[in-house]
Amino acid sequence: MLIDFGPLVVFFAVNSLVPGAPLERIFAATAAFMIAMAAAMALSWWKTRHVSPMLWISGALVLVFGGLTLYFHDSTFIKMKPTIVYSIFAIILGYGLATHKPLLQMLLETAYPGLSAKGWRLLTINWAVFFVAMAILNEVVWRITAPGATDDMTTWLTFKFPGVPIITVVFAMINIPMLMRHGLQLEKPEEAPIPPEG
Repeated sequence: MLIDFGPLVVFFAVNSLVPGAPLERIFAATAAFMIAMAAAMALSWWKTRHVSPMLWISGALVLVFGGLTLYFHDSTFIKMKPTIVYSIFAIILGYGLATHKPLLQMLLETAYPGLSAKGWRLLTINWAVFFVAMAILNEVVWRITAPGATDDMTTWLTFKFPGVPIITVVFAMINIPMLMRHGLQLEKPEEAPIPPEG
């Protein structure tokens, strides 16, 4: 949870606590977000000697879009970043479904012991649809509430945190009954990783 949501908490905290105009706070929060994401990746490597592919993708996009935000002094880039992250994950999962490659199972198998092939397929479909929905939702929220480069982003930031983590956790929990019907063994629970926040 610290690795997945820690950088987002840093972004939100810096934007809320740093004095100055809204755009200045966004730039400060973006810089802090980039540093926190790099720290999360380093922490993951230090603790597990592994950085998940999802974290690599999310981290790379945070650094690229955060860098563009700071370079061009345009908050549009940081607002679009979650849309691109969610779209990439949806495409990857869709590719796995189309080619019958259990990509989600390869990433999360130890987190869902006993889950059948059908269960993995259904879970993959569910998460692919979720990522498509979140990409669309992110676009709708920022384009309605803060379409301009200098607009107040308070509503979009509230959607990002705590909105997105809450939506993600609730969606993961909604999947549990289906997973149990397809062999999930709760007697050997492991901390199931939650997909990145985008």
